[in-house]
Parts: sequence; C-alpha cells; structure tokens
Amino acid sequence: MPEKTIVVPPRRQRGTDRDATPQPVTHARPSARRIARARLAVVLCALMWVLYCATVVVALSRGGALVDAAQLITTAVFLVSVTFLTLSACMHLLARSGALPRFAAHRRTRRIVLDEHFAGREPRLTALLPSRAEDPALVRMGLWSVALQEFPRIDIVLLLDDDPSPVDDDARAGLEGCRRLTDELTATLRPVVDRVEAAAARIRDEAIGDAEATEVVMREHAACAQWLRARAAEEPATTHVEVFFVEQVLGRLAGELDATATALSEAAEAGEPPLAVERARHLMDRLVRTFGFRARTFERRRYTNLPHTANKAMNLNAYLGLMGGRYREQAGVGGVALERVDEGPADLDVPESDYVLTLDADSMLLPGYCMRLIHALEQPENAGVAVIQTPYSAYRGAPTRLERLAGATTDLQHIVHQGLTAFDATFWVGANAILRWEAVRSLRRESREDGIRVVRFISDRTAIEDTESSIDIAAHGWSLLNYPERLSYSATPPDFGTLVIQRRRWADGGLLVLPRLHALALQRRREGRPLGLAQRLLRMNYLGSVSWVTLGLLAVLTLYPMDGQLVTLLLLLIAVPYFTEMASDLHALGYHRRDVAAIYGLNLLLLPVNLAGSAASLVQVLSGRRARFARTPKVSTRTRVPALYLLAPLAIAGIAIAVAVRSVFTQAWGTTVFAAFTALAILWAITRLIGIRHTVSDLWFAWLDWIWVTPVVPAPAPDLGRARWAAVLDDGPLDATGAVA
Repeated sequence: MPEKTIVVPPRRQRGTDRDATPQPVTHARPSARRIARARLAVVLCALMWVLYCATVVVALSRGGALVDAAQLITTAVFLVSVTFLTLSACMHLLARSGALPRFAAHRRTRRIVLDEHFAGREPRLTALLPSRAEDPALVRMGLWSVALQEFPRIDIVLLLDDDPSPVDDDARAGLEGCRRLTDELTATLRPVVDRVEAAAARIRDEAIGDAEATEVVMREHAACAQWLRARAAEEPATTHVEVFFVEQVLGRLAGELDATATALSEAAEAGEPPLAVERARHLMDRLVRTFGFRARTFERRRYTNLPHTANKAMNLNAYLGLMGGRYREQAGVGGVALERVDEGPADLDVPESDYVLTLDADSMLLPGYCMRLIHALEQPENAGVAVIQTPYSAYRGAPTRLERLAGATTDLQHIVHQGLTAFDATFWVGANAILRWEAVRSLRRESREDGIRVVRFISDRTAIEDTESSIDIAAHGWSLLNYPERLSYSATPPDFGTLVIQRRRWADGGLLVLPRLHALALQRRREGRPLGLAQRLLRMNYLGSVSWVTLGLLAVLTLYPMDGQLVTLLLLLIAVPYFTEMASDLHALGYHRRDVAAIYGLNLLLLPVNLAGSAASLVQVLSGRRARFARTPKVSTRTRVPALYLLAPLAIAGIAIAVAVRSVFTQAWGTTVFAAFTALAILWAITRLIGIRHTVSDLWFAWLDWIWVTPVVPAPAPDLGRARWAAVLDDGPLDATGAVA
C-alpha cells in the first residue's frame, strides 16, 4: 500500500532549542584530565563486566541454580546478551577516547598556507549531488553551499534520479523545479563571477602597483560581502534549515570576506605598507575560486543504455562510469542512448577530475570545506587516503523533540567517527565526502545486466553502500580519513515515521558486510599488514552492533530469570561509565545531561526498527536479491508509522511493567529499578516523541488498512517507451497487459 502522510500544523514543541546556532567549526580542546577519564572509562566498563560474570557464575553455582537445563540456557543467553551490550559500550568509549586526543592535537590550517598551496595550480573537482524526489528548496540550498566553495575549478552536477516523465502533478512540479536549479544558480552568480574575474585580470597586469592592487582587493571583497548579505536578506528563513543556510553559508562567507576588507582598511589607516602585488593576486584568486564554477543537471534515467537501479550508489556509478569521455545522444527504437565519440560534436562532455565530491541533496557544506579537506588530502602523509570527510552534524533549532534528540545522537556519532580514524577504522559516511579519483578508478568493476553494460565503483549490494565500499577501499590498499572539524550538516528526520524509514535502512546490511571484513583481515595477514585488534573490533562493532545490541537489549528486557538474581548492582554499574561519558559529551555539545535518559527511551522505540532491518539482511542472504533503497522522505507532512513499530514498544513497556510489579513482591530490587526505569523511558518516548494522538491515529488507520481489502490491478510491464510492435520483435508475443507471454 502506498505510504500515507498526515498534515500537521507547523508549530514548535516544548522542550526544543530555539537557538539555531551550530557548534563551533573546531572542537573545544579537551583537557588532559578529560582524556585520562575517557581512557579510564573503557577500563572500568570492561572491569565491571568481568566482575559481574565472575560473581554471577560463582553465586549461581553455589546455589545449585545451574542444575536445571532451562535455567542454564536462560542464564547463558542472558550473560551472552550482557557481553555483547558491554562490547558495544566499550567500543563506543574506546572510539571517543581516540577522538579526544585528535581534537587536542588539531590546529586549523592558516589562510595564507591554503592560498600558497593552491597558488598557480588548479586541480579539478567534480561535485556530484544525487537527488531523487527531493524538495527543490532543499536541493537549492545544497547546490549553493557547493557553488560557494573556494576551489580553483569545480564542476557541479545535479544527478536527478526521478522518473523523467512523471504522471503525478506534484512529482512533475518537483522535478521541473529541480531541473531549473542549476541554470538559475548560474544566472544568479554570473554578474559576480564576471566582476571578480575582471578585477583579477586587472591585478595580473604587470604595470599595477602595490597600493592600487591593495585597493582593488579591498573594494572587491567588500562588494562581494555586501552582495552576499543582500542575497541573504532575500532568502526565506522560516525553518531552522533555512536559517542555517542564511546565517552559516551566506552569512559566514560574507563575514569572512568582510573581515578581509576591514583588515586591509585598518592596515591602511594605521599607515602600514600596502600588500605586495603577489599577495594581492592570491587574495583576488580566492574570490575567483569562491564564485567560479560550472553547474549542470544529469538524468541517467533518460538513457536506455545506463543502469536504472533505484538507489543512490547506482545514480553515482552511472555518472562516474562516464568520466573521461565525450558522448552523443543517439535516438533508437527503445529510446535515447549515449554513444561515446572520440571526435566531432558531442552532447555531453564528462572530463576526468582529480577529486570527486559527493553530497546528499539535503546536506550543506560550510565555506572552506573543499579547500581544507583537499589541502589535507594532498599532504605527503595522506598520499594513501582515498576518502576524506567530516562526519555530518545536525542542524540546531529543530522544532520537534524527536528531531532534537535524533540530532543529538548524530552529534554524538560525529565524535565516535572521529575516534575511528585514530585506530584506522574509518568508515565512509555517505552524506558527504571527497574521493580521490585515482582511488575510485581502482575500484572499477564491469558487468552486463539485462543486456546493459553496468560500471560499478561504489557497491550497491546493500542499502548502506558507503559502509560496504569502505571495506572495498581498504581491500585495495587505500585508507579513509575523518577531518577533525565540523564543516558539513545534514537533515534529521522530524517525526518518528520518517525516522523509522531512515534507521531501518541503516540497520539493513551490516551483517552482510561482516564476511567482507573477515576476508579483509585474512588478506592483510597474508600481506604482512595484519589488522590491529582495536581496528578489527571497532570495525566489527560498527557493522554488527545494531543487530546484536538490539537482540541483547530485547533479551535483557524480557529475560529476568531466577527471581532477579542476574540483575545485580554490578550489572547496573557496567553501564555507568558509558552513560556518564555520554552525558558529559551531551553537555559539551550544548545539550542537557538529562538527555541521556531521553536517548535511552528513543533507542527503546527503535528496537523493533533495528530488528526489522537486521532481519531484512538475513532475508537478502537467503533470497540473493539486492536491498531496496528506501528514501527518507523530506516533506513538511508527518509520515505515518506502521503498526508494528507502535505495538512492539507498547508490548516492551507492558513486559517491563509486569516484571517490575512481580519483582516488588519477590524483593528483587535491582530488577525492580531496571524494569521500572525501562517502562518509564519507553512510555515517555511514546508520549513525548510520537504523541498519544498520533499513536492512536496511526493504529486506527493501520486497522482500517488491514480489514479493507482493495482489489489489486496488475500494472503493465514497462516498455521503456517502445512501441508495442517493437517490443514484440525484441521480446516475443505479449499478453493483454503488455508483459511477455
């Protein structure tokens, strides 16, 4: 049945943050005491687990409780569940213990160093923004954030993956809106581009003096800053994402340019000598790099000889497979195809690049992202790095409690990802990254599917294409790097129905990639470069923790054997270092320490979602089919929650309440506290994050959908625009629906 949405009035919920100001670009430098405490937390968590297992085994053995087979099995399951939960907690703490020293050691690269590095050289950069059924307003802001990147030559390509001829009016309007974006962007920035290029040409004139060159630089920086501020004043700023775009993309860049103009003015007033002409050229080149770009739109589904598999990986692969060639559109019986040409006129020219930027259409980059990351990529010590990124942060000022909490988990994961780099266990986070084309080219694989040549660089076997590709990159001898600054931001689902779609996709695929990790470990051992223990455990936890933490939590929440003998004070102490450090990180990120309890409730809500995603991985193994890419909706309406993901949390809450009541009568106070807290957390999450009214409404509509049977009308098979006679000649006789008989 098609997914339904319910319109709700746009209003801010209580308990949200009104301030949309993001975290500082550079992380606060942690103290030596905080770093030491982070390392101690790992040791304490592991030590508490060892003591707990030892005391449980000794206590139950002395009491004769392990004689009964059923109790023995239950106890083993419980201890294994606790072990996997402890492993995940320890890996989280280990990763953050690696992140904090990186934050302490990082020093921001000076502007003059960047200017000198790129002076006289122009590496090519292709920016790819994959988009499918996106809101043109969101895509537009993402495009602008890329167009205003300071880089010598940047080729921006919006990869539209919508149906080229949609029947639905809304879909058609959205597609047409997206198709106009690149031309509108080029037309809007053209006057600024012409002005700064003319000024730069004037400074390149050998006859110009230092004072005149300095005056030109000061005037042009001030003029560009004024233009950006005027543009920002015309932009809508009704949502927190729009506020971010106005203040942090347009406003931040205007502030940087204005600061340069002001500094030159103050130097002149203080009687300082003007800039040398060479330095003035560097500063003018900065403006040319910032406003100079080329933008266009590409739709792979217009061409019959390109793969049409509906996922982001194949959208990127289709264009990457064309790089380095010139093509002519060739009309045929089945539609239009792209034919490679070596000489003569061409309809499409796709030059090779030194680097490829990938950015989700709902994401934005801060000014300086490309220049700083590529500068880092071109340092000698990073010659083997294939992918560099800044794991995205969440937009602040979210209007819903759920979006705020989901954003908090995103910001916590940013720290974890930075720690993975400390142990050479980095995973590509697909929202944004810069790829070294030489490395991407080494991943090229070709196959023929349904008579079409399919070129793959990025794996599309699972729904988490970036994660699986990270293992491919490591297997080819390359590495990945997280740059320790906050330079990218991405949207967070505003309601539980949308979050369900996103998190279910994230949970689907990790188990399928685990064997690839084992193969990588064997390969590295043969090559004499074995994976370190920390790297292997962190990678294994990243891939499998969603599955085993979900099963472990369900086991701990539903198995309270032996009248609470397994739920002891030591069991509760295992989690203390984890939650204490998480609360500390939340406070440092601008959230409340008490949000750690709310995040626990949110994670309880997501247990059935993660379980469904893990089950989908197993189904994929058995069926051999590729994962279906479920796009996260970006709409202003609330997405309806499937009944399963509402009934399951209610069932968990009911079990926890029953266990808590029973434990009171048996005086198992540890079990009572744990079960009661769990019940309160999940009931709070249902009430405050989903809402009683929305829960009842979604369950009611799910009931109606179940009892109301709608006749299924078989859809005619797609013929890619071919006439019926052509389909008969190519495929054989057709039945009444147009399918092959």
